[in-house]
Amino acid sequence: MIVRHLLHGVPAAKYVIAVLLMLSISHPAKAETMGEDGLHKQDWFSITFRDIADDIEAANEENKRLVMIFEQRGCIYCARMHTDLLSDPEVSDYIKANFKVVQYNMFGDEEVIDLDGEVLTEKTAARKWGYVFTPTIVFLPEALPEDGKSAAQSAVATMPGAFGKWTFLNMFRWVNEKGYAGEEHFQKYHARIIRQLQEEGRIGKE
Repeated sequence: MIVRHLLHGVPAAKYVIAVLLMLSISHPAKAETMGEDGLHKQDWFSITFRDIADDIEAANEENKRLVMIFEQRGCIYCARMHTDLLSDPEVSDYIKANFKVVQYNMFGDEEVIDLDGEVLTEKTAARKWGYVFTPTIVFLPEALPEDGKSAAQSAVATMPGAFGKWTFLNMFRWVNEKGYAGEEHFQKYHARIIRQLQEEGRIGKE
């Protein structure tokens, strides 16, 4: 009734357009979509040629770190990562600001060029690097390694499987703060952040 009242006297064609615009405002489009490969997508994921050395350099140019996320069709944990974690602005805003994220299909056939120069496909790369869980999130070093190691050998951290919001977000923070190069193990870092969140009243105490 409200819409009809507001649009009284508007020609039919313009009426339809106006209603559609109102609906789009009240129900904004989600950043998450489903690709033809059956993987959930975020509109801020980077589309690259999966030449990992080039991707590391491109991330550096954006003052970011490179992250690879391995997913697969029908993975309920991948879906939850997108719907419960990457849809949370506190999580997604932090990742977008600090990381260049490239999605990989664990059983995909797209070409991948490893850091050691070997040309692979997504599925043979996953097999070579020993990734068997989805999602698996791989954090690459800031600078290109000079020792001819593979991407898996060069990674500064790897997060296999699905976790809750704070474990997930804190891993990104720990890597961004270069915790892997210091004395504070991720688990101690995570516990410290959880205590801070409890003291701030953001989460309950167990």
